[in-house]
Amino acid sequence: MNKPDIFFILLHITTILIIILFAYILRRRKKTQIHKIFLCALFLQIIWCISVIIGGYIKDYDETLVIYSEYFAYIGACLIPVSILFLGMIFAKTKIKFSHKHLMLFVIPTISLLVLWTSDYHNLFYKNFSVISSEIIYGNYFLVHTLYSYVCILIGLYYLIYFSIKNSGFFSKQALLIIIGTSVPLITNILFTFNLVTLSIYGTPVTFSFAIICFVFAILKYDFLSISPVALQNVVDRISDSFIVLDEALVVIDYNKTFYDVFNGIFKINRKDSFANMLTNSSILDVDQEKILETVLCAIEKKGTSSYEHHIKGDKFDKHFIIEITPINSNDSIIGTIILFKDITDHKRYIETINRNQQTLMERERLAFLGELIGGIAHNLKTPIMSVSGGLEGIYDLIKEYDESIEDKNVTKEDHHEIAKEMEEWIIKLKPHLSYMSEIISTVKDQAVHLNAVTSYSFTLSEMIKRIEILVKNELKLHHCELNMDVRMDETVEIFGDISSLIQVFDNLIINAIDAYGEASGEIDLIVEKADDNNILFTVRDYACGMDNDVKNKLFKQMVTTKGKGGTGLGLYMSHSTIKGRFGGDIWFDSEKGKGTTFFIQIPKKFETTNSEQNSNHEQIA
Repeated sequence: MNKPDIFFILLHITTILIIILFAYILRRRKKTQIHKIFLCALFLQIIWCISVIIGGYIKDYDETLVIYSEYFAYIGACLIPVSILFLGMIFAKTKIKFSHKHLMLFVIPTISLLVLWTSDYHNLFYKNFSVISSEIIYGNYFLVHTLYSYVCILIGLYYLIYFSIKNSGFFSKQALLIIIGTSVPLITNILFTFNLVTLSIYGTPVTFSFAIICFVFAILKYDFLSISPVALQNVVDRISDSFIVLDEALVVIDYNKTFYDVFNGIFKINRKDSFANMLTNSSILDVDQEKILETVLCAIEKKGTSSYEHHIKGDKFDKHFIIEITPINSNDSIIGTIILFKDITDHKRYIETINRNQQTLMERERLAFLGELIGGIAHNLKTPIMSVSGGLEGIYDLIKEYDESIEDKNVTKEDHHEIAKEMEEWIIKLKPHLSYMSEIISTVKDQAVHLNAVTSYSFTLSEMIKRIEILVKNELKLHHCELNMDVRMDETVEIFGDISSLIQVFDNLIINAIDAYGEASGEIDLIVEKADDNNILFTVRDYACGMDNDVKNKLFKQMVTTKGKGGTGLGLYMSHSTIKGRFGGDIWFDSEKGKGTTFFIQIPKKFETTNSEQNSNHEQIA
């Protein structure tokens, strides 16, 4: 055997490396599709290299065996280009579903092997293959085989190059390694095959081995087989939120498609440019550059995520964002920063629409309330006003009659007294009507004061109970009624709201219960208990006559009363509005004729009204 070719020595070394890499990947428990294809490529490379090595050792002894080793080596040479194509496809798409069209890729390699192994009969692959003279003359079919192999490799490279151009910076290092590793043997083979340079027969398999070495670096350092960069980038590009990636020096190294689509034309987006320059070169003046940079630096300093809402506005750009800055930590040091721009413009507009609709609804409810209130007052005042009007007309006629009778000598003193007595009777008739109207006005006025004036934003249950007892004490004593107070929860519990308006509600209910007994004495229960963790339940119960069905159906809806001519119906009507509107609670009742009536009030411990609601209440009374 002559002095070993340097390529022959390198072939031994690279073959060992390939076997080690093959064993390393084979040991993985979980193998994805790209792992399996890569193992196939490595196995084919091992076949090729070992066959060439065997041929190198025996070429001085048996030329026929050398030829057979060459034939065996072509199993790898024919199929490796297809495996490179599959690697590129899977690298770009994460996974491919093999079908009949993929099997077609193996047709020409299979034909190539058959033509090669039968070349002695037709010389289509080799016209002459001499180991002794190192003379190789290719046949006509060899060009078909070669061109097909090159096309497969180039398509595989296309996926890698396309990825590298599209995503330079994010996974470019591993992509670049794979591109270089695949390109070197391709170029070497072209130069050797077409006699453009004088090269050893071992050159091509050695350079293919160089590709494997590049793959090793891509695998071990950049995790080539663990993720699919193109597929990952495609997922990232489909994320609706915009993000940009900065390195430790706040230089732009990557961004997703959404960021580019949203901010292209707003910022001058260039990789390798500083983030500060990108903000400075903005075409929109209304960008708080200092705020963004300050938040980025703050997040880096505390090594945690920071976020805030930011409004970016220009001539043709008006968006609201939640800007979230997250430092990238590695071994307790900051190696980069991700800035997420979450577009909340539609959300903000939705909230604004809801608020406007709420304002409109509140205004409609206010107008409806005023309409019902005015309608109820007008209905209740119509009869007494007509009565007063008729009485005044009668008194006017009597005054006119009295005036005319002064000069009438036929009218006696007794007649004058009779006229005066009729006037007095008319006045007596008018007094109840005038009192009734006065009561309605007083009721509306009192309720208006309680609705409009907030005397306490926070009060204890104990404070409320004491004030109720003081307020109704005289009425209870006057009508010989007894109030049974039953508190079944902690009296120190705080209630948020207007204490005066709430006490007025209970005053109305207790007075109504007293009036329900008429001239008789009776008992009234006031029970306070916890409905749940957030709500308090009040119960006001009497054991009087109860309500008619007609009254029950109209209660809270119209201004109806159980007191006959002595009531206005405004108290319960306004109480319902107070509990609903000012406390966010609920009020309902249960009544049975002849057995009594029970009112239930449930209110939360804390009910937060908006400013608009408070303003609406003020407008209601104005």
